[in-house]
Amino acid sequence: MTNLNYSPKDILQQEFKTKMRGYDPIEVDEFLDGIIKDYETYNKEILTLQEENDRLNAKIAQLSKSQAISSRIQATPEAPKSQAVTNFDILKRLSNLEKEVFGKKLDQPTPTNGFDSSLNRSAVHFSDDDDLEKTRQF
Repeated sequence: MTNLNYSPKDILQQEFKTKMRGYDPIEVDEFLDGIIKDYETYNKEILTLQEENDRLNAKIAQLSKSQAISSRIQATPEAPKSQAVTNFDILKRLSNLEKEVFGKKLDQPTPTNGFDSSLNRSAVHFSDDDDLEKTRQF
């Protein structure tokens, strides 16, 4: 809008000199009134379009930002909770490994020095066949 030669106000306030055989002043004023209305209509339309353009650009920026965030989230997948290893799981696996490796030796009679033989075998007892199978998988 900086390239306009006349604003609606300039057109409205313009005064023309009258000469002997000039144009009809009433007809010129009516024509200029129509031009002023057109200028105002175009100005309103330009403002409306600029607002819509700004709104759409803001929406594009917001969607681009949310897409970048979602792509970052998808790029760093989290481990499923079913595969998460806890200390308890590690202890169970360790116990199962000990049973597997040392179980045969513990089943054989060993001399006890007056101690209860059940204490020598295992202090913690985790005997699930599923846990044994999981340990063998690793």
